[in-house]
Order: sequence, then C-alpha cells, then structure tokens
Amino acid sequence: MGSICRTVTTRCMLQKYRKHLVLQFCFANFVAEMKKIVTFILYILCALPLFSQARWNAKYQSYIDQYKDLAIEEMLRYRIPASITLAQGILESGAGASELAVKGNNHFGIKCHGWAGRTVYHDDDETGECFRAYENALQSYDDHCRFLKNGARYQSLFRLSITDYKGWAHGLKAAGYATNPRYAQQLIGIIELYNLDRYDRAKNYDKFMAQHSGKNQPVVSGATLHPIHIYNKNYYLYARPGDTYKSIGKEIGISYRKIAKYNERRAKDGLKTGEIVWLKKKQKRADKEYKRRPHVVKAGESMYSIAQYYGMRLKSLYKKNNLTPEDDIYVGQRLRVY
Repeated sequence: MGSICRTVTTRCMLQKYRKHLVLQFCFANFVAEMKKIVTFILYILCALPLFSQARWNAKYQSYIDQYKDLAIEEMLRYRIPASITLAQGILESGAGASELAVKGNNHFGIKCHGWAGRTVYHDDDETGECFRAYENALQSYDDHCRFLKNGARYQSLFRLSITDYKGWAHGLKAAGYATNPRYAQQLIGIIELYNLDRYDRAKNYDKFMAQHSGKNQPVVSGATLHPIHIYNKNYYLYARPGDTYKSIGKEIGISYRKIAKYNERRAKDGLKTGEIVWLKKKQKRADKEYKRRPHVVKAGESMYSIAQYYGMRLKSLYKKNNLTPEDDIYVGQRLRVY
C-alpha cells in the first residue's frame, strides 16, 4: 500500500513538474516574442522621421525651382543663407499651398506682433491668431529677412558663416522661431535632401525668375503662379486648363501679343492644357547637347510641335532640313535641330 502511494505521489509530482516546465517554456517564448515586437516598434518610431525626411516631394522641388532666385537675392542683401530661407518657406507655407500663403502671401508663418499692415487670421497654437499678410511673395521674403535681421534674439545667428546651415537651423530653434522640438532637424533634412546649400555659395541670381516669383500674381484668385522653367537660354511654362495668352501675359507682366508672337501664334489662338508657352523670343537652334543628335519624328508630331519642344524658331527648323511648310514629315524621319 505504501509503495502504491509513493508511486501515485511521484506521478503527481512529475505531472506538476512537466506542467511547470511547459509554463516556463511558454512564458520564455512569450517574453522573447514581446522583446522582438517592442524592438521592432522602437525601430520604426526612431526611423520614421528619417523616412519622412528622405522622401523626395515634387511639390517641394517645384517650390524650390520657383523661389530659389528670390531666396538668393535676399541672401545677398541680408546675409541669411538661401538654403535656410527656402527650407523655412517650405515648412511654414506647405510649399506655398497653405492657407496663410494663398490668402496672405505669408510664406514664413510670421505673426502680427505690432504689425500695422494687412492681416489674416488663422488657427495655430491658439484659435484665430493674427498673422501678417502681404501683397506678394517678395514682401513676405523681405519681411522675413528683416524680422530676423532686426530681432534681438536672432543676432547671434549673424555671427555664423553664411554656409553654416546647420548652425542657423539649430540657432533658429534655440531662439524660439518655432515650437516644434524637431524644427532644426526638419530644416536640415530638407536642405540636405534637395542640396539647397549650393545656393548659399551663389554670387548672382536670375532677375527674371526673382521678379516672377516675388511680384507676379495669379490671375485666378486662390490659384498659384505658373512654375517657370529655363531651357535653351529661354523661359517657358506649361499651359493650364482655361489659360489664354492674355491670362498668361497678365500674370507674367508681358504683353500677351508678344507672348503669342514668341510662340509663332496669333494672340487669339487657343491653348491646350500642357502646351509649352515660351516667354522670350526663341533661339535659331536647339540646345548644344543636340549638336550631333537629330530628332526622330514620332507619331502625332508636327514641325511646329518639334520646334516648340526644343525652343527653336519654326522657320529655322525648316531651313536646317531643307523643307518648306508644304512638305510632309513622316514617322522615323531624322531632323536636324542644331
């Protein structure tokens, strides 16, 4: 009887021990898996700012292309790095698309603080805060530079090198320009992703581009300016829905009759969405890169569309290829453009 009891007791103890081992094993696996999950979450949280900074944004690039010359102009006048101005403009105005930028031409989120000019109200740290409003982007850029230049808390920044964008970024945050704790890192991230520091070494700028981005106004209320591109020693833009030579001329500040003439069209001719519109007289040939690269005609192309593509005069294209307006071109035909 005693041996039977001992056997039962032993079996019970073995069963309890096995259960204990199983529980220990399960708990150890649980702890190990939880550590993996926590580690993964921490990695994602730490890496997320880097991912967001590393993603190229077409709207940011368009803003840079449009305002870089204005930023350089202000840099040469006030000694504020163009890279910092552009990065702040992108952050503070949502690349020119924010309500403050659209309604008040305010690209830098500067609040009223005794401002005697036009104002616009916007929810920020508090509801319905007062912000400065300007007639155009040039006034906003200029006021931003004077705001820093004349502000006592920003004076230490002007002892930094104009190429020390990191020092400027951290200095702006330390001086209280923005409440976001990652403001300096955001500025630096934008500057490095888009190589904006190259503009800090500029000695001159394109006055036509600075004029366009600084003073010109969209014809349609609430719209943005047409981005202007440079090619073959000329300026061009892409027509938007509803554009006419007259509306483009009004925005750019150039006679619409001249613009139509530059594009070898009549002033009353319509424009198709996406059509190239040149803003100066076109060249007699394509860019030098096409010196030994003939154009191969594609389906749907015409001599006019080819001339527009390269920014060259239609008459010159005919002449270079010994053709006349009566001659037809065909798919695969090779045309000299330089």
